[in-house]
Amino acid sequence: MVRHQAGPSSIRNAIMQRQSHSTGPDRAQGPRGGDRLAGDAGAGPGVESGARRFSVPLKPAVLLVAMLLTVPVLLAIMVINYQSTDRVVTDHAFALVERFRAEAIEDIESEFDELQAQIATAAELGRQEPSFFTDGRSLPYFLRVLLHSDTALNVYAGLEDGSFRQARRLQDPTVAIHDQPPPDGAVNAFRVIETDPLDPEAPLLDRYFFLNAQEEIVGELAAPTEYDPRVRPWYRQAVQADRMITTDAEVFYAFGLVGFTVAEPIVVDGTLNGVVAVDVTLDSFSDYLARNPLSPNSLSYLLDDRGNVLAASDRATTYGGENDDVRLPHITDLGKRLVSLAYLLRPGEAAEDVYPFSFEGQDYLVSLSSFAGDAGKPWRLMVLTPLSDFTAELTENNRHMVIFGLVAVAVQLLVIYIIASRMAQPLRLLSAKVERIRALEPADDLPPVQSSVREIAVLSRAIETLDIAVQAFARFVPVGLVRELLSSEHKLDIGGQSKFLTIFFSDMEGFSALAERIASRELLERISTMLELVSRSVHRERGTIDKFVGDGVMAFWGAPAPLEDHAWHACVAALRVQEELDRLNSTWRSAEAPEMRLRVGIHSDAVLVGNVGSRERMSYTVLGDGVNIAARLESLNKEYGTLITISHDTFREAGDRLCVRPIDEVSVKGRRARITVYELLGAYEAGPELEPTPEMVDLARDTRAAFDALVAGDRAEALALYRKVLERHPQDQVAGLHAARLSVAEGQGAPLQIAEISHDKP
Repeated sequence: MVRHQAGPSSIRNAIMQRQSHSTGPDRAQGPRGGDRLAGDAGAGPGVESGARRFSVPLKPAVLLVAMLLTVPVLLAIMVINYQSTDRVVTDHAFALVERFRAEAIEDIESEFDELQAQIATAAELGRQEPSFFTDGRSLPYFLRVLLHSDTALNVYAGLEDGSFRQARRLQDPTVAIHDQPPPDGAVNAFRVIETDPLDPEAPLLDRYFFLNAQEEIVGELAAPTEYDPRVRPWYRQAVQADRMITTDAEVFYAFGLVGFTVAEPIVVDGTLNGVVAVDVTLDSFSDYLARNPLSPNSLSYLLDDRGNVLAASDRATTYGGENDDVRLPHITDLGKRLVSLAYLLRPGEAAEDVYPFSFEGQDYLVSLSSFAGDAGKPWRLMVLTPLSDFTAELTENNRHMVIFGLVAVAVQLLVIYIIASRMAQPLRLLSAKVERIRALEPADDLPPVQSSVREIAVLSRAIETLDIAVQAFARFVPVGLVRELLSSEHKLDIGGQSKFLTIFFSDMEGFSALAERIASRELLERISTMLELVSRSVHRERGTIDKFVGDGVMAFWGAPAPLEDHAWHACVAALRVQEELDRLNSTWRSAEAPEMRLRVGIHSDAVLVGNVGSRERMSYTVLGDGVNIAARLESLNKEYGTLITISHDTFREAGDRLCVRPIDEVSVKGRRARITVYELLGAYEAGPELEPTPEMVDLARDTRAAFDALVAGDRAEALALYRKVLERHPQDQVAGLHAARLSVAEGQGAPLQIAEISHDKP
């Protein structure tokens, strides 16, 4: 047998020829193929999952590393900046609270000091000029004191003789006085109650003189009254204390308001002349606290020593009382849980510092400070402010910083993504091409990869060379062997092993006659078409092409990869070859071109399979008697006029799925036992195109009956049956040959001639 082997020079020539048609690294790069196969990287043949190491694609890996390096640093910077800024802002908030409470207390005390100074001046004036408060001179003075103060409601003097002079504000001009409304334009009023020195029991007259903003009298009103200043709490307390006092909260009946009074007695030479006083409403302090907030959401409360609310910035005070007694609400009775808890959880009664407080997840600063003016009232100022009022700008800045940081990270990741994509895309294409190479699939649709990265460009050229080399190698060496070599990663060594395989030989019938009828180029195309047809069918049925022997093909099944039912696959491949060749002949017949016939021999046997040759040049092939028998079976087709002959060993391995008919028993030189040879007519379960026709089934049945009679030694029966086959199939060369042999043997009385298969190579 003539062997065609692949050597280094053949592969090198194929590489040079293919590279000469390549435009090199400058060829245009197309989008096809790379994206489709890149996702399958690592899933090629021969990669054992247990031996694979965990891996991730380049682009996600680069992005992940960038995020791990960028995001923690950004977060750390933001956290450090927030903590440092928050600490500064918090310290600043504490300082603001401290300053606010100091200023508020100072303002309130200043107001008290001023009122006390005015009352002290008025009292001293009464002592120096006892008649000053007994006539009309005191009224303009009281008006000046009233207008000078924002918190004073009334300035007045009550004398020991029961007379009373007062300058007062009209808080609500719609409120009736002595059942009559004040005149239009009135904003202030003088109130005068005078007693008759000659008749102390005479009825008293309460007179009002209404003043406009220009201090002009715009109306008068008088009505009888029983008002006696000497029985009022402010008068009695001042006389009893014999000094300036500040009363507790009381009801100002004329106004329907609650307030307190600062009063001082007028004593001349040990004799009490009267008491001078000023009224201040609690609403005025609430107005002050509302007009001067520490922050937009802060709350301020003026408390007495028991925690009762005197004034509130939110005006959340409701006073209750009967007669002269006033009930002030306690700070915990305002219905505000936040304020109540802030007061109850104060560090201590004597604590003067600002303390933090948390409520429902929000932080607050609380200040509870005591102050006592010269009047001796132990009042306290409570300030409650959310820390967010001071950190709002910080929070907004941090939000902007977070947004800016996220945008910066996003831009950075986008840039990294673009760079990684430009690096990963060629690597993905190269990975796809490598997978094609590993699968021994053509990679011509994947263009050469271009890259400005030197290493990737070098790798691209190397993979191009590898692709050319492997494809060339696969054309000279069985594809299954190449896949096994790629998957096993073992070196190619000389050696082999014995395996039970199925060997396939094919040869074109009438090659010499065809060569005389058609041109050489057309003959070459015909032979190439034939060889391509055989190769395609062999590969489809998972066979291995051993070599091309002229216009013939040698193939085998079961190596290098094990294959169950290898005999069945070999027979199906032979039938597919004949079926496709029939279609080709139909085409050639319609074109009035000569047809082609292909003879096939198939045998299953134990043979030696492996690498044969030298270390420099070797061939993967099969050796043994089984190879020679398969080759001789192919040549028997010419003698019996058949197209596919198989041995009994092959029929036994393939089973009843084959439709065959026995041809003859042939002897093998060197063997005692004879081999039964069959003609393969069709196959079941291999597709409708390969199913045997009813005519084939009848032929197989009739031939089997004749052959069984022949084997049993009943020559007459066998001759009759073969002649019966000829009657139905006059062109059947198998039946004609047996009928002729039987006729000669019967006429001469000689034994039948037995065909022989030689071990000699065809």
